[in-house]
Amino acid sequence: MPDQDTELTLSEEAAAAAASLANDSAREMPGQEPGQIAEEAPPVPRAAYDQIKAERDQLLDRLARLQAEFENARKRAERDKIANRDYAAVSVIEKFLPVLDHFEMALKSTSTADQLRSGVELIVKQMEDVLRQLHVTAIPTLGAEFDPRHHEALGSVERPDLPDQHVAEEIRRGYKLRDKLLRPALVRVASNPKQTSE
Repeated sequence: MPDQDTELTLSEEAAAAAASLANDSAREMPGQEPGQIAEEAPPVPRAAYDQIKAERDQLLDRLARLQAEFENARKRAERDKIANRDYAAVSVIEKFLPVLDHFEMALKSTSTADQLRSGVELIVKQMEDVLRQLHVTAIPTLGAEFDPRHHEALGSVERPDLPDQHVAEEIRRGYKLRDKLLRPALVRVASNPKQTSE
């Protein structure tokens, strides 16, 4: 039977060999051959570390400034949008104030019904002039061919004196701004039995 000192020495050598093998396998990198030892990265000099840290701090500061500038630009654009909308509204409102003044004068008037009617007709003409300045025009209706893009039919009336599917009556005037429809004209459409039977 071998003595105990020899057994302990052999066990210690085996443990040391196993630890060395574990250290070697821990240093192996993915993609390396087994048993190949990875080179350890050399320590970074303090000056290089400080330089990289300073560059990082500068980039973070620049990013924070750019984010603040973007937020300020977004708020400024929103304020400008509101200011432009208000400016456009003011120019339209200024054109309608004289019309409102004339309506108020008509309400205060003690004229006859005929004088009041002619005054209201003048106000309507003034209002149409303002709308024309704003490029708002009325949609032609009476006698025009029914167009579902500009007219909304509320029914039909039998009219032998008008061509079939033409506007016989305007109920509410329609308007467009340049080529954009603001609201369709409400109309009744002519139904001509002579033309439909042919």
